Amino acid sequence: MTPAQDREPLPTCVNGLPHLPPEYHATLRAGLAAFGPDAPGEAALDAMADHVRLLVAWNAAVNLSGIRDPGQIARLHVLDSLAALPLLRRAGVDDFVDLGSGGGFPGLPLAVAMPDARALLVDSVAKKARFLAAAAAVAGVADRVAVAGTRAETLAADPAHRGRWQAVVARAVTDLAELAELALPLVGEGGILVAWKRAPFDEELERARAALPELGGALAAVDPASLPGLDDHVLVTIAKTGGTPPRYPRDPAARHRHPLGGPVRNRT
Repeated sequence: MTPAQDREPLPTCVNGLPHLPPEYHATLRAGLAAFGPDAPGEAALDAMADHVRLLVAWNAAVNLSGIRDPGQIARLHVLDSLAALPLLRRAGVDDFVDLGSGGGFPGLPLAVAMPDARALLVDSVAKKARFLAAAAAVAGVADRVAVAGTRAETLAADPAHRGRWQAVVARAVTDLAELAELALPLVGEGGILVAWKRAPFDEELERARAALPELGGALAAVDPASLPGLDDHVLVTIAKTGGTPPRYPRDPAARHRHPLGGPVRNRT
């Protein structure tokens, strides 16, 4: 029997999984104090904790996150995801797509904290898509959070999704101009793309600003995350101001040969 065949099946529920240490809960609650009365309630925090417990259990077999310390998961995954909650609430968003969801961030914490919202978590890696489905179930949101194990280009070619969503959210997913090319075709006019970035990223922002008119978008805001321990984290909001031409998004080779907004410089 091979090691893969001998391995225990990955869990799909949290029964029997270790509870998170006090450090996780203390870090999360300290950060959520910034939300005041608008902070997610106890039931939502429990659901987010179950998501993280499943993440920790899967992470040994499937590389969902390089962050292993529970306190750092609370800050750099859960709190960072929830930084967009006030923004999405102000925009009246009640459905969104999370592109490149991976371990479920930012989509699952946001969906849990927005009990009336519908969400689609997208990841083209089959193992990650399987985890996302299990995590949505343990968090109690599977009735309104779907998973698509596909590429953004495929989703954007589907009339059921193209131009149908109020928002797209994305953390750590490619250069901002390329992300806009992938995401804006999914967003209806009047909707938004919210991208998580870390400052400084001035050159990247200028390339995106140059690319957006071609894609039917415009830079709306760059806001700090404004949560403890996330001092250099920012949220970039791009408004969908018009239609995206049907040729977008292009295939990866075309995007890399002719990036919108100009060439991407190698970082040193």
